[in-house]
Amino acid sequence: MLFTSLQFAVFFAVVYALYLLFNHRWQNRMLLVASYVFYSAWDWRFLSLIIISTVIDYYCGLKIFTSRNRATRKSFLFFSVFSNLSILGFFKYFNFFAANLQELLNSFGLSIQPRFLHIILPVGISFYTFQTMSYTLDIYRGKLEPTRKFFDFALFVAFFPQLVAGPIERARHLLPQMLAPRNVTRDGFYEGCYLIFWGLFQKVLIADNLARVVNTVFASSPPYNGIAVLLALYAFAFQIFCDFAGYSNIARGLGKCMGFDIMVNFNLPYFSTNPREFWKRWHISLSTWLRDYLYIPLGGNRRGELITYRNLAITMLLGGLWHGAAWTFVLWGAYQGILLIIYRLLQPVLAKVPEPGNDIAGKAWRFVRMAFFFHLVCLGWLIFRAQSLSQIWAMLNGLICNFKITPGAGLGYCVWSLFFFTWLLLLVQLRQWKKNDLMVVFKSRMLVRAVFYIICYLLLSTYGVWGENEFIYFQF
Repeated sequence: MLFTSLQFAVFFAVVYALYLLFNHRWQNRMLLVASYVFYSAWDWRFLSLIIISTVIDYYCGLKIFTSRNRATRKSFLFFSVFSNLSILGFFKYFNFFAANLQELLNSFGLSIQPRFLHIILPVGISFYTFQTMSYTLDIYRGKLEPTRKFFDFALFVAFFPQLVAGPIERARHLLPQMLAPRNVTRDGFYEGCYLIFWGLFQKVLIADNLARVVNTVFASSPPYNGIAVLLALYAFAFQIFCDFAGYSNIARGLGKCMGFDIMVNFNLPYFSTNPREFWKRWHISLSTWLRDYLYIPLGGNRRGELITYRNLAITMLLGGLWHGAAWTFVLWGAYQGILLIIYRLLQPVLAKVPEPGNDIAGKAWRFVRMAFFFHLVCLGWLIFRAQSLSQIWAMLNGLICNFKITPGAGLGYCVWSLFFFTWLLLLVQLRQWKKNDLMVVFKSRMLVRAVFYIICYLLLSTYGVWGENEFIYFQF
């Protein structure tokens, strides 16, 4: 059931009407049923995985909190984490590791035929697994008290707006909103509608139209034209941002309409000038999760430089693997880790670079740094989007050795698509950046908003790709 489909529009209209009629208790019960129905629309059999995770973490959370024995607390935490990661590992990584083990043994002359799983990946499993794990981890750390209201906790795990592609909410932020009555306000409803509208625009107009440019290049065979690859990388940078940020905005908007506050997951990431800033702005719910539950427990930056570099490398490698069971994602995680390590190594040198003496020069210098780092991000997107390691190498070869205009390569269409489908996004983001406010359009004068909505409506009605393409992060 896609957010961009008529089926979901009818679904949410019915859910919202019932939500406004019920009191707090029955709102939660109805939302839980609706969330299970929403997830079952993909494959009802995988609903059992959510229920298993819910029961395990609810029970373990209570046991961790009530036990006074440290060993007992650790054992229940281990059982919770192990159970969740086992489910995730079995469905998402079993075939990957089985295939690589087969290749490794074959290289030593040992022939095995592992039994591969012929099932689809349960949608959203990486997101709700990390979300429910935060519950028991926070209880163990003393940052959260468990709830004895099982159905409210089940709603926290399965809340449909952000269930299948995030943001990955923390229990200490979202769960209290489940337990307490919400206040549905007119301002909150209007703000939610704006976020839904803008999220749909990002997905339906920008992401899904640019997907045609990206898919054409990445589905072709080598040798690759370097300019075509570069334009496809630019297109993919905006596609994946608008696809994922669009989903997050819709999720936040749906929550706002019902009185929930769902965290911001993207904050102008392509305005970053370095990898540390980028990961504070991109997929914020995942980067902060990895920081709090992996990087800091490993020691963070408290045990010397070498240990810090090791922790950065491990965190980003596992962050890459979180995205998918393929060596391209592992390599992408390694690349991001290397960027963070190099930036940390260069900080003493960068700190000595003098700042420009006037405002115009300062803005120009920041633009240069943003443009440079944006291209480093795009290089990472090549690794992320490529279908194989060999395609990464072939495309890099095209970027370096075949960077020339070739007649009939469709470069004009690529350039036109990039400009036509991103100009409004760029204007909005420049305004958001200048005012340091992601809701700057919503807060603008009525005339500005009216012109904005009319332009968006005309573009959507003419060029929108409705209900055809799943969100990219559904596969993760």
